[in-house]
Amino acid sequence: MPATPIFRPPIALGVLVSGEGRTLEGIASAIDEGRLAARIALVVSDRSKAPAVDRARNHGWPVEVIAPGGLDREAWSAALTRRLEAAGVELVVLAGFLRILPAAWVRRWAGRAINLHPSLLPAYGGPGFYGLKVQEAVIADGLTETGATVHWVTGDLDRGPILGQRRIPVRPGETPSGLADRLRPVEIALLVDVLNDLAFGRLRSPEAGPPPGEAGPRAV
Repeated sequence: MPATPIFRPPIALGVLVSGEGRTLEGIASAIDEGRLAARIALVVSDRSKAPAVDRARNHGWPVEVIAPGGLDREAWSAALTRRLEAAGVELVVLAGFLRILPAAWVRRWAGRAINLHPSLLPAYGGPGFYGLKVQEAVIADGLTETGATVHWVTGDLDRGPILGQRRIPVRPGETPSGLADRLRPVEIALLVDVLNDLAFGRLRSPEAGPPPGEAGPRAV
């Protein structure tokens, strides 16, 4: 496979999940409704009891559980790559995936893996910032605005080149769970927009550079 693939619709997605799978459902709904030029080629979880696994199976999507137990990081990484390649995955989407991916995996999938993060990166990214912990920190710091980011996966956690961001206000007296609930549809809409931009060549992998006439990643 080339280091800098040219994506063509529909993109074959490999979706990595660790939790509830709400983002996975959002991706699937966008595909079913004709709003997203992609297909779910494989769902992978590192947790056999993650609700996302049941969601995937109930929908009849191809799903694999690759638990880390008994495997070192490199062996686990190699097993993940084998499953993704066997399914014909072109682009990997980290959708609530909590495991830090080994460097070898990141190198192998450079320019072919993106992550959805519930903050306006680089703020509230990196080790320890995931799920409600992000919104707890946003509220504790008294921010009046937060949002979501989609970025390329690199070896620097939550620091890959940004593909798009979307913002929402933080309401007075808001709880972390309430803020997360309001942000979720915004996250999914942003992810769908970025995936469509990749499918139709409006965004490219970092190695390819920006499309003609554009200076770089856009805010959406």
